[in-house]
Amino acid sequence: MITAVAIDDEPLALNIIKALCGKVDFIELLATFTEPATAIDYLNEHPVDLLFLDINMPSMSGIELYKSISKKTMVIFTTAHSIYAVEGFSLDAIDYLLKPFDLNRFKKAVEKAREYKAYLNLKSAEPSAYLFVRVDYSMVKVVVADIQYIEGLDNYIKIHFDDNKSLLVRMSMKAIAEKLPEPGFIRVHRSFIVPFSKVQSMRNKTLFLKHKEIPVGTNYVDTVMHLFKESDN
Repeated sequence: MITAVAIDDEPLALNIIKALCGKVDFIELLATFTEPATAIDYLNEHPVDLLFLDINMPSMSGIELYKSISKKTMVIFTTAHSIYAVEGFSLDAIDYLLKPFDLNRFKKAVEKAREYKAYLNLKSAEPSAYLFVRVDYSMVKVVVADIQYIEGLDNYIKIHFDDNKSLLVRMSMKAIAEKLPEPGFIRVHRSFIVPFSKVQSMRNKTLFLKHKEIPVGTNYVDTVMHLFKESDN
């Protein structure tokens, strides 16, 4: 069960969310608020899993409200103005609902929240199974075992998979490295991270994977060589 709170300055919008939550068996809507300040007081005393949060409110924007609370809380932003989508997703929102939205669209959003909560619950037990990354306006599940290598491209990374498919993600190399299990993945170049299990050989500062040759940066040679030595023991 996912506990939730809805915050919107329009009572009609709150009534719609309440009715939609009633049609989803894994969402428990605990409270609704038209005043952001009152909602913050409630959340400080009663943390919940998920917020349905309107972005464009007169006394305080939904984005300002979300920045003021625990980031462990998932958020689905709701608004009548699509211009706010980019800023909302920079805060790792689960989804973005453009008013008016129907039950099918609502179910897709809350299903993402359920899947993400399941991922968080599983993460401690199976930290290397999979991870979530944001692609456009969606959270996408990536199976860690399927990653062949990761390539840095300015403000983006490109995750390459064993089936020759790839995923372009707006994320830094540092950020993705923090999500990956250690010591399974190693950074071997300013622009490349590889799973050491996929490395077949190394020659002349080049790693050979099944379908790719990866250069080893000068600053990373010692780390890579150390792993090769450990694997021999």
